[in-house]
Amino acid sequence: MMLTPGAVSLVQWREIYRGEAVVLDVRAVPVIEAGAAAVARILARDAAVYGINTGFGKLATVRIADADLEVLQRNLVLSHAAGVGEPMPAPVVRLMMALKLGSLAQGASGVRVATVRLLEAMLARGVIPVIPGQGSVGASGDLAPLAHMAAAMIGQAEVMVGGMRMAAADGLRQAGLVPVILGPKEGLALLNGTQFSTAFALAGLFEAEALFRAALVTGAMATDAARGSDTPFDARIHALRGHKGQAEVADALRALMAGSAIRASHVVGDERVQDPYCLRCQPQVMGAVLDILRQAAATLHSEANGVTDNPLVFTGPDEALSGGNFHAEPVAFAADIIAMAICEIGSLAERRMAMLVDPVLSGLPAFLTPKPGLNSGFMIPQVTAAALVSENKGRAHPASVDSIPTSANQEDHVSMAAHGARRLTPMADNLRAVIAIEWLAAAQGCDFHDLKSSTRLEAARAILRARVARLDDDRYFAPDIEAAVALLRARALAVDDLPGVA
Repeated sequence: MMLTPGAVSLVQWREIYRGEAVVLDVRAVPVIEAGAAAVARILARDAAVYGINTGFGKLATVRIADADLEVLQRNLVLSHAAGVGEPMPAPVVRLMMALKLGSLAQGASGVRVATVRLLEAMLARGVIPVIPGQGSVGASGDLAPLAHMAAAMIGQAEVMVGGMRMAAADGLRQAGLVPVILGPKEGLALLNGTQFSTAFALAGLFEAEALFRAALVTGAMATDAARGSDTPFDARIHALRGHKGQAEVADALRALMAGSAIRASHVVGDERVQDPYCLRCQPQVMGAVLDILRQAAATLHSEANGVTDNPLVFTGPDEALSGGNFHAEPVAFAADIIAMAICEIGSLAERRMAMLVDPVLSGLPAFLTPKPGLNSGFMIPQVTAAALVSENKGRAHPASVDSIPTSANQEDHVSMAAHGARRLTPMADNLRAVIAIEWLAAAQGCDFHDLKSSTRLEAARAILRARVARLDDDRYFAPDIEAAVALLRARALAVDDLPGVA
């Protein structure tokens, strides 16, 4: 995929996250060269310029001699590579590297073409830095994790190559690459920025989008299993409120249920007047989720295409301006929004599942088993879903409302975007299991009806039944859930014609 700095779509970022190869647009080369030349001219003036010939953070007033500038950048990288915890998942590292590539290639960071080319080549040849997941507060940039990336580029730290973990120098050599010797400002440009937080937030967004679509399918199937009404999805209802996402979700649910013989059999003669909210209010809840996910997507799209290191180099006047683009507050807010959306998708799905196992509400056999009492059926899978939903609620507390001063109070307000974004992938894992259990329960509920559901929902049931048989008598349940989770991870229900964010 051609990466054009500053103009990469969310769809393209999603493709990179899923493994698409990246090639830098050649039109970026003269822009990068111009930025590096501006840094050289600034140095020639022999004036103190932050990030180029001074110390960093609280040490910004310390002037560094020209002869020590190479050591300054190396020391910066090594001293800041102080992360801890489990390594970042490789797909998120690749996305972070691509985000940094797009940022550096806009010429405002003052790095040389050779440095950018090494980052591009590492991506192309599968040299993936091992980056601890903890250690950033989301300002002044994601310093520790990005320093681990930069350390790999200078032949320090560790990398993954072909599934093998090894010393970075060995990994680069195996890939036919040579470590870079950092020039003025280059170390700071590499480790300053929001790419760690943004990569995790984008990963959370992409996972949430796929699971949102899957939950529309399982929600429609659960509605049919409970012989619920599709009247609440009538377009006229939603037009009167005016929320775009709500109307789109209602349209999607109607389309998913269109032609269901189960629903048609209960249009006449059904004594129930209204369904529970978990069925009836799906457009209102899931529509609101869709709207706020799109807001977060817009923020992250801007952030992903921006330049967020410091100082920034402007080639016309040859100025290096110190600012605060490294502050990840926009990412922190977006991550909090995504976390809340993940919570609500799961909360509604769990309530539909709880409704299905309750014979009073669903009209189905207790716990969806033909022989309740002798068998427990879906009793404990619903408990598991409830546990996962509750865990996600605890994780969804806003990270952006927190701050803790760092760097001797020079950095006295930070965003906490890093862990706010990093929590999204485990939250998505929880949600995936919740939706998997609902899928199993909804399919089981439909199995009790002699009539067929809609073409779309029957196809979704067939996908599941190819891997998981109907539950007639109790059996070891965990493999059923694992199989449904694996299907969702392969995006078996996240079809592109359902509403999404990218």
